[in-house]
Amino acid sequence: MRLLIVLASLVAVGYGIVQWRAQRAESWQAGDYIHAEPKQTPTDAAAFTYKAFRIQPLARFEMEARALHTMSYRFDEGAALVPVDVAFAWGRTSDQRVLDQLDIGQGARFYTWRYEGEPPLPPAEISASSANMHLIPADAGVAKRIAAIHPGQRVWLKGYLVEASRDDGWHWRSSLTRLDTGNGACELVYVEDIELR
Repeated sequence: MRLLIVLASLVAVGYGIVQWRAQRAESWQAGDYIHAEPKQTPTDAAAFTYKAFRIQPLARFEMEARALHTMSYRFDEGAALVPVDVAFAWGRTSDQRVLDQLDIGQGARFYTWRYEGEPPLPPAEISASSANMHLIPADAGVAKRIAAIHPGQRVWLKGYLVEASRDDGWHWRSSLTRLDTGNGACELVYVEDIELR
């Protein structure tokens, strides 16, 4: 019994170290940030099957942004479709001077940020220039690159904002605006191509 407890403790410590190393942020020079906003354009792309899901493209999507935090999922209902969520920022929110004043976290498919004292930017601007994105990898190569994203990294990706559904009635729909917050505000992105810069 004691051996099992020791082994479980070692596994927990090892997992904690892996998570800590995965979240160590790459630092940028103050004033260096991503100026462009994500690009979203209409699409008439047809629905297609992905694993056990029907994927309906809602809009073309392309973005260059700074990764703020990543979170892997293995056991929730969406894990077969989206194994990794990434919180991203662009605009002034991606400036190191701003990020140094924010406490960023993820969990239960949400992204959170907090600050102490005066906000580094108007809170509405932070909300409008950052987002939690559920990333659906188009293939194994894309999945490997998504899994390699670490905080602070500049990431370019393109694909579709989508709605995913299953025959049992389960569905998950992407937000189509960067201006919303709360439940349903995350982007569900079918990632066709991605570069870690």
